[in-house]
Amino acid sequence: MTTITGDGFTLRPWRAEDAEALARHANDEAVSRALSDRFPFPYTRADAEAFVVGPVAREGFAFAIVVDGEAVGGIGQTPGDNEYRIRSQIGYWLGRSLWGRGLMSRIVPVFCDHLLEHSAYERLQAFVLSGNTASARVLEKSGFVLEGVHRRALIKRDEIHDIAMYARLRDKPPFVEPDPEDDDE
Repeated sequence: MTTITGDGFTLRPWRAEDAEALARHANDEAVSRALSDRFPFPYTRADAEAFVVGPVAREGFAFAIVVDGEAVGGIGQTPGDNEYRIRSQIGYWLGRSLWGRGLMSRIVPVFCDHLLEHSAYERLQAFVLSGNTASARVLEKSGFVLEGVHRRALIKRDEIHDIAMYARLRDKPPFVEPDPEDDDE
């Protein structure tokens, strides 16, 4: 499976030995506040052990963010299917001890460039919970554009929130070899 290296970080597949660091960085109310409820809080060692051997990690849809040899966060994608197969939704998180260093502003564009280079995706999209201005800035710095706001779209910890939808499109469509069978002559 792929390993992606950037300025001060590595993105690589999750490993069983990451469970301890994953539980330590993920078990933080501030980290989980703006994430899907699929990301539990509290985040236990058992949650971490199940994740690192589970289908999302095994099938290559999620990468560990590694800084100084330790898994300190995650980034991944949820591919679209059927008629939505040309898009993927991305998501990411980082342990609070690494916030404010500009790390995600370096990671997200590298990850997205990799996805667009090695896939047929035309569109990458991400949702940002109302009030999460840091994540919105990361996406904007990574070439994403705000497409709209889904008002009163979800409930998180008994509070109703708006969700901003951001998207980044492929610069140009991938080249498709013409099929001689489709020739009109």
